[in-house]
Amino acid sequence: MPQNSIRGIKRRIKSVKSIEHITNAMKLVSSAKLRKAKNAYEKTNKYLTVITQEIEEILKNADLENKKSNNTTKARTCYIAITSNGGLCGSFSSNIIKKVLSEMNEEKNKETPAVVAIGNKGREYFIKRGYEIIQDYLYPPESVSFEEVQMLCKPFLKMYDEGEIDKIVLVYNAFIDSLMQKVMVKTLLPYECKSKEDKKTNKFIEYEPSDDAVFNYIIPKYSEVAVYKAIIESATCEHAARRIAMENATDNALEMIDELSLEFNTIRQAAITNEISEIVRGAEALK
Repeated sequence: MPQNSIRGIKRRIKSVKSIEHITNAMKLVSSAKLRKAKNAYEKTNKYLTVITQEIEEILKNADLENKKSNNTTKARTCYIAITSNGGLCGSFSSNIIKKVLSEMNEEKNKETPAVVAIGNKGREYFIKRGYEIIQDYLYPPESVSFEEVQMLCKPFLKMYDEGEIDKIVLVYNAFIDSLMQKVMVKTLLPYECKSKEDKKTNKFIEYEPSDDAVFNYIIPKYSEVAVYKAIIESATCEHAARRIAMENATDNALEMIDELSLEFNTIRQAAITNEISEIVRGAEALK
């Protein structure tokens, strides 16, 4: 076997080892970010649970005629798509985009939908295809503040109040565990009470200044917290997906190094055997 082949395999081994070092480092970074994002998500999830319970309590104990819970303008839908800013995280972003497109296809009778793009991958995709991006957020999701989410929510909440959109749908990756994520579709507005119990309860609650005023205040807060929670949860899923992707890439690189090393040793052994044979034949010829 020519020396060029041996040198080529040695270069490939060196290149794959460099990639393995990078993917392993990225796996460790993603693991650290995952722990931090998971803690933030668990705290936010508890807060959202309390908010949801309060909203359902109001709905069960008050007679409300509010357009936020019964909007019938039938204008168009706003989709909040939470994707990643970068790659190297498997099908994390593509699954969200596919789900949004699937939801859009189910509402063909409506006007062209609007999109709130959280993450650069989704923003680039929908801009290239001519969708209206009414708001975007392209910074690292794990560092988002609640104040930033409030500013993010203002445009589409205003459009909902004014009847320009009649439905707000949130599409994001839900965190199941460190090895599994699931695409979730959640209708933020109009708000639908999750409880199947009777509307009225035995509690005697009086809301000040009025039931409608309390409901008008708490529904936007609920929407903001829900979006904030989804961004944090999506960031948790992104780091988990990237950790898994980098772990698989590292394992594949190590496997490739083993295969190349075996091939290199086989070729080198064959070359050495061939040289020994030539020396022996030369010695025999001199006798």
